Amino acid sequence: MGIPDEDVARVRAATDIVALVGEHAALKRQGQRWVGLCPFHGEKTPSFSVNAEVGVYYCFGCQAKGDAISFVREMEHLDFVDAVRRLADKAGIAIHEDGAGGKDNQRRKIFLDAMEQATDWYHHRLLTGDDAGQARDYLRSRGYDGEVVRRFRLGWAPDGWDELCSALRLSEELAVGSGLGFVNRRGRLQDSFRARILFPICDPSGHPVALGGRVLPGSPDPAKYKNSTETPIYSKRRTLYALNWAKQDIIKSGEVVVCEGYTDVIGFFEAGIERAVATCGTALAEEHVRLLRNFASKVVLAFDADGAGQSAAGRFYEWERRLEVDVVVAALPPGSDPADLARSDPGALRAAVEGAKPFLRFRVERILDAADLATPEGRAKAADSALGAVAEHPDDLVRDQYVMLVAERCRLEPQQLRERLERLRREGPRPTATGRADVYGERATRGWDGRPDHGGSGGALQGDGVSNGGTRPDRHPVEFRPGLEALRLAIHRPEDVGDRLEAALFRDDMQRAAFVALVEADNLHQAIDGAPPHVQELLVRMTVEEPRSEPDEVVLQLVRDAARRELPLITAEARTSPAAMEEAAAATVWVQELDDPTAAAAATARLVAWLVVRSQMNGSGQDR
Repeated sequence: MGIPDEDVARVRAATDIVALVGEHAALKRQGQRWVGLCPFHGEKTPSFSVNAEVGVYYCFGCQAKGDAISFVREMEHLDFVDAVRRLADKAGIAIHEDGAGGKDNQRRKIFLDAMEQATDWYHHRLLTGDDAGQARDYLRSRGYDGEVVRRFRLGWAPDGWDELCSALRLSEELAVGSGLGFVNRRGRLQDSFRARILFPICDPSGHPVALGGRVLPGSPDPAKYKNSTETPIYSKRRTLYALNWAKQDIIKSGEVVVCEGYTDVIGFFEAGIERAVATCGTALAEEHVRLLRNFASKVVLAFDADGAGQSAAGRFYEWERRLEVDVVVAALPPGSDPADLARSDPGALRAAVEGAKPFLRFRVERILDAADLATPEGRAKAADSALGAVAEHPDDLVRDQYVMLVAERCRLEPQQLRERLERLRREGPRPTATGRADVYGERATRGWDGRPDHGGSGGALQGDGVSNGGTRPDRHPVEFRPGLEALRLAIHRPEDVGDRLEAALFRDDMQRAAFVALVEADNLHQAIDGAPPHVQELLVRMTVEEPRSEPDEVVLQLVRDAARRELPLITAEARTSPAAMEEAAAATVWVQELDDPTAAAAATARLVAWLVVRSQMNGSGQDR
């Protein structure tokens, strides 16, 4: 479908290409041009140039070139027509298209408008609503005055079933599509957020695209934390809280501070460090770093790095090498977080950022500082632990410098440590303890403000089943985690997984029992009250944890694991049954199709139906 040439020309003329590129990269004026780091390839010396008068860009490094339309096409992976629609929407230009070609773009605009209206409505409710008095008192107790509330557009969601949807007259399609509402089990349109303080999450241009919320202390709501679901206007892995407010200071300082939660960001701003952003209930991902690299080359991690494991370290070093960024860690005082420190000692918070250290140095020094270096045994143990961290770094010159540091602190011969280090690298990383979550990894449990819940995902929560005695959670390996994540989604986002999960997909007895309790009850409270004690405990724990993966990913992994467990059984039956042979062949094909994005949805549906039938044939569906 085409767009008239005159409309394309109007869109080009109306688009400020400097502002457009500025959403993705820091630009500085040099004469008649604007220059900055190229958003299309990694570099440390600016080679990207924009001519604002003509409306074109060119990179002298990778030879990327074009106008506003081609820029949007490359950055957002759109075709020509969709790129023109997107720019026309930003410029407020109506373009002429036949048929339904502009429906997707119009739909996105409608969702953005709805989220903007909702943000204003919630914000006004917090400022003036009689029912928001307790929320205002709580915010004051946290040190948030009216200026902070207005600057960050904080809001209050009243404790009504559908007050927002009714006030804005949202249709079901608009409410669900924007993430502002959902259809409950009684078929009624309901607000997604009730009785919560809300933090609007914006895109780099400042348009609200999602919300994060927290219940007030003492609330009976068992789901303490809640964040918007992913929608056509919101992707957690491509969105950073407060980037719209922080980008100017990021550009000016050349560094960005990455926090765990919304309140941490506000704390940094209050302490005068207005270059802080936060991930939105997910781990720091490469998409986040790619976005940040366009504004600054230095990334300061302002959260506890003690839990960072080998996989997280590998990602950091890879980002440094491939994306040409420097990843450093702000050494916060033990047991503190930025939000609290900003109130109690803002100077210490600023000093932690100013004194940020390379990730590996932070890890090594933290290990050595916590060790007993007064005895030979203590020094040997400390050196061994520190070398384990050093071994993960890919650069031999960097590793050797840290060997010297460890040798000096532990009073050991460098050559002896070098030999031990090489042995560690040959043997590979050692198994790590499972009692603590990897706060930098994809499996970190994160709460209402994006901060990991260290009390929730370690220890017993990594056990997914019941011991033979049926009285104590057992410790099962990592492959059971999709089941736990599915339960979190079933509790917090039932509208996303309610019709996609079946009891047959859960391998673990306790997980399966918890899922059945949820399905058979009218509400969460009823499910918890009616479940056996050990299932009650699991349900309560899942209730206070936020989902940390997307529904499609979780369902796919759960189906994949269940199918792979069932395939050997049906294959064995196939030796004596022609029908089973055909069944095994079909199931094998479906499992293979799970890796094909175009066939995965259909294959998932077939496998779920097959697994349900198999479960019914074999009894309860327990491990066999």
